[in-house]
Amino acid sequence: MMKRVNKLAIELPRPEHGDMNGAAAVQELLGGKFGEMSTLNNYMYQSFNFRGKKRFKPFYDLIASITAEEFGHVELVANAINLLSFGNTFPGDPDMTPLQNGKDARYSLHFTTTAQAAYPGDGMGRPWNGEYVTNSGNLVADLLHNYLLEIGARTHKMRVYEMTDHPTARTMIGYLLVRGGTHIIAYAKAIEVATGVEVGKMLPVPSLDNNKFDYAKPFMDQGLYNVLYTWGEPEYRDISKIWKGKNPETGQQLTVIDGMPEGGEVPDFEELPEEFAPGIDRDDYQRILKRLMSNL
Repeated sequence: MMKRVNKLAIELPRPEHGDMNGAAAVQELLGGKFGEMSTLNNYMYQSFNFRGKKRFKPFYDLIASITAEEFGHVELVANAINLLSFGNTFPGDPDMTPLQNGKDARYSLHFTTTAQAAYPGDGMGRPWNGEYVTNSGNLVADLLHNYLLEIGARTHKMRVYEMTDHPTARTMIGYLLVRGGTHIIAYAKAIEVATGVEVGKMLPVPSLDNNKFDYAKPFMDQGLYNVLYTWGEPEYRDISKIWKGKNPETGQQLTVIDGMPEGGEVPDFEELPEEFAPGIDRDDYQRILKRLMSNL
């Protein structure tokens, strides 16, 4: 079972103005081949289908723990897209063309298919594809795939960071650069435990130095590069058998937190009458409220 907590992984700054083309770029980090929907579904299906859960428990615990975190990453990216979509249209009579900006936006799906909100697709509007999931059933092969998947995801985040200077997008990406880098190290350590090979020395990878990115530094300062979570479930504490020692990038001690991130508030998005969302007028609202109160 999955437990949902009504918080985001971090607090996202609410912008005075959105960035509709920035939202389009961030879509790649949601539903692209290396987006958060891919990392989530790769690890989720690997955890569902894991054979020998008891015998190889620390590895199962690691994949399951990161799966839980990836749910939060999907939620975080989606909310960043929603915030970037703020203020790009205006309410008004349909003949005033209140959605006129949508015809010039690179991602028209935000104005037609959704009510200026996240879409389960990549930066070009292609829906997320289940073929992005690799679950071979071979533990070492899947761990190596996850290691390379996280490296690909990190590269995409660095590129999108350089595509938009919007503070909401960069805050979200800065956090995910830190956490994604942590997952790269986690899978590298898991491969080393399973095979004895220091995969980080065997395969050339992009630099993991998050200090190059101003919006990543606050999360580095909080030590978020050195922690994994059990989500308060004692069954997953065996990740400490893999996640131990020093962080190879920072030299700091690796820590397993028996809990979850502190988190931030989930944004409450305004109604968009020009998108007919949620499509409830004042009279409808009063009728709904009356029906809700009648059963108390």
